[in-house]
Amino acid sequence: MATIYQVSELAGVSLATVSRVMNGGTRVSEKTREKVTKAMETLNYRPSSIARSLASNCSNSVGILVSELHGPIYGEMMSGIEKQLRTAGKHVIIAAGHSDAASEKDGIEFLIDRNCDALILHVEAVSDEYLIELATTKYAFILINRYIPQIADNCISLNNRRGGYLATKALLENGHRDIAYISGPLWKMDANDRYLGHQEALSEFGIACNEALLSEGNFQEEGGNECMLALLDTKIAFSAVVCANDEMAAGAMQAARDRGLAVPNDISVMGFDNVLLARYMYPKLSTVNYPVQDMGKMAASWILKNIYQANQPDISHVFEPELVWRDSVISL
Repeated sequence: MATIYQVSELAGVSLATVSRVMNGGTRVSEKTREKVTKAMETLNYRPSSIARSLASNCSNSVGILVSELHGPIYGEMMSGIEKQLRTAGKHVIIAAGHSDAASEKDGIEFLIDRNCDALILHVEAVSDEYLIELATTKYAFILINRYIPQIADNCISLNNRRGGYLATKALLENGHRDIAYISGPLWKMDANDRYLGHQEALSEFGIACNEALLSEGNFQEEGGNECMLALLDTKIAFSAVVCANDEMAAGAMQAARDRGLAVPNDISVMGFDNVLLARYMYPKLSTVNYPVQDMGKMAASWILKNIYQANQPDISHVFEPELVWRDSVISL
């Protein structure tokens, strides 16, 4: 198989000139371009992505680090990113950080070592200080679902507190007063913000937050199931439960049914995320829309605009959640 070095030698030009021709550079004379093209044809040379990057220092690849590779949220986010970048002729390399600081740092270093032109990071465990320091280096990155004031231009986030507020306010406006809450891990910024929004809505209606009706889950279906059972075991009456994501809401609904309770007649359930399964659950799940695919596309647009100087629309850094009303909540 022919190499870029052989093309350079046959054409009698430098490696940088060959790479500029392959990348469509304008600082090459037509005569030189023809010599390089002819040499490539003679050698039946097909440029690799590595060869293309030699002179331009551009790999046309973007690294994506997500917390997990499973789950509907991550799938939708990565789909939005990949589609936007692929349309622009860029490719993605994906790693997982598993919500662990050491694993997230290792994933970031892995993507940097793969010569990615920029990184899209969904990280939860690495510190703000680490990311602020990373922003001072030559490695470009954009954060999804995380806001750090010192590097706000590198952040695309959801107003999670507003989402938590909307979820609980909807229940309150429909007559519910004894409301339980199943949170995600509260050390995570999005889980904590959603719970703060829940507390804000209760306060607005003059209701004290009963910590005994808080159960901390793991953002997964089995966690929602376990948390609902724990809440029911308190023997404290509640007419509704807010779940910090739809997967936990699915588990909570099953736990209620296993205890002989009907949703929504005995317990109303509110989710968060509006993933695809929410509209096919029984009953269909009332929830808060998390436009994660649009946020992924926006992160890709940020990369295309700031790294590849492509013409892109204005970048939106904060997305607002919206209530989605279905069948899992009744009015009292």
